[in-house]
Amino acid sequence: MPLPRLALTAALLASAFVHAFAADAVTPSAKTELFNGKDTAGWVVFPESGKDSWSIKDGILACTGKPSGFLRTTQSYKQYRFTVEWRFTKPGNTGVVVHMTPPDAVWPKSIECQGMHNNQGDFYFWNGATLSGGTELKDKKSGKVRGYRLGKQADAEKPAGEWNTFTTVCDGNTVTILVNGKEVNKATGTNLSEGFIGLQVEGGAFEVKRCTLEPL
Repeated sequence: MPLPRLALTAALLASAFVHAFAADAVTPSAKTELFNGKDTAGWVVFPESGKDSWSIKDGILACTGKPSGFLRTTQSYKQYRFTVEWRFTKPGNTGVVVHMTPPDAVWPKSIECQGMHNNQGDFYFWNGATLSGGTELKDKKSGKVRGYRLGKQADAEKPAGEWNTFTTVCDGNTVTILVNGKEVNKATGTNLSEGFIGLQVEGGAFEVKRCTLEPL
């Protein structure tokens, strides 16, 4: 049965957006600070109702942790090294999300580099992102596989209240996580290699001092 005209138009627009997004991924050529210390220029808040979750004071970006969503770059990237310097005001949950693929959702097709207190370095692969050898994450109601998890291989996290340096290295189909300069996890053979970069909002209040993008 043919799609109704409106549905067909929406499908074509969505397809065009995804293709434009894929063609638009940038490989950085120089070190760049993605957070300017003054505002969130160059970033998108999702959902829009979460815009009050974020505030900036004295060059520090603060997040309340609610509602669930993310702050993501307006530009998509590939072949890069991304470093965020952050801390929890008290133990909580967040993450760096890489290779984020449209449309925006909680959570989109993407790779989550876990930032939860005492778990920094785990991987979660969401909604079509795949990983060979990962532990399946199934939806409790439908039983369908929603994603995959790969636990961290080492621990280098500082206590809540102290600044942690969290680095994600995205090189082709390999993603590596370093916490405070120590490699804690690596995923290879992923089916994603480019996309938006996001700071995840998932219940924990945290602060960010810098977000640095560098070429490999």
